[in-house]
Amino acid sequence: MPDTPPRPSVLFVCVHNAGRSQMAAAFLTHLAGDRVQVRSAGSAPAGTVNPAVVEALAEVGIDISAEVPKVLTVEAVQASDVVITMGCGDTCPVFPGKRYLDWRLPDPAGQGVDAVRPIRDEIEERVRALITEIAPTPRA
Repeated sequence: MPDTPPRPSVLFVCVHNAGRSQMAAAFLTHLAGDRVQVRSAGSAPAGTVNPAVVEALAEVGIDISAEVPKVLTVEAVQASDVVITMGCGDTCPVFPGKRYLDWRLPDPAGQGVDAVRPIRDEIEERVRALITEIAPTPRA
């Protein structure tokens, strides 16, 4: 039985966990499947996911209508190999040994679906690059 490398774990964080981090987590789950453990959270979670974000992802075949914003916890950061922040700045706890990336992206809060689409597309590109780096498709 071949040794299988441990699954990398990624945590996406934005302030409200209602837009950018939800889109990134959805794309990573959709594109990498079970090759990556995916989490998302917010430093000040909203009550619901942004409806324009739900609509924009539905347009590309990803359903996040059942997702809810989650609060950022120290445990979620500690359990993740890669922490990707999206506008939460210094409210994200920092631990040695974790890899941190900051994806500067416009905030879709209060925007309609037309404004969300380019943000969605940029997130998809970044997630695809991340997958290539941390969880490439195994060769047969």
